[in-house]
Amino acid sequence: MEPESKFRGAGGTPGGLGEFFIGLVMALIGAYMLTNRVTVASSYYSSWGYNTFGLSLLPLIFGIGILFFNSKSIAGWVLLAIGVVIIFAGILLNLQIYFQPTTLFNTIMMLILLAGGIGLVLRSLKSHLTE
Repeated sequence: MEPESKFRGAGGTPGGLGEFFIGLVMALIGAYMLTNRVTVASSYYSSWGYNTFGLSLLPLIFGIGILFFNSKSIAGWVLLAIGVVIIFAGILLNLQIYFQPTTLFNTIMMLILLAGGIGLVLRSLKSHLTE
């Protein structure tokens, strides 16, 4: 039986600290390379039809008005939350994401680094005791 060491590895398991950091670096490099090849653009707000952004502000405006009248009003807080969610959803729904042209080699390297790094990080969280 091996003596219990005070030093613990990744995830509190014995061993795997080197795998964890190598995997973390690989995953970060792969994620950076992948996201560096992505262009994000937005268009005008067109959720639920054209020119409806003003309509999406109504719950927010009513919620703020109710909260100025009574800051403890549950209905005011609910309307405020619904208004914020509708605005953020409208922004996210109108984003257009494009993957910039790159070589097949670069794409494969990005995906190998990202997936391999995540795999090593997850593997490092397992116990490395020999049986």
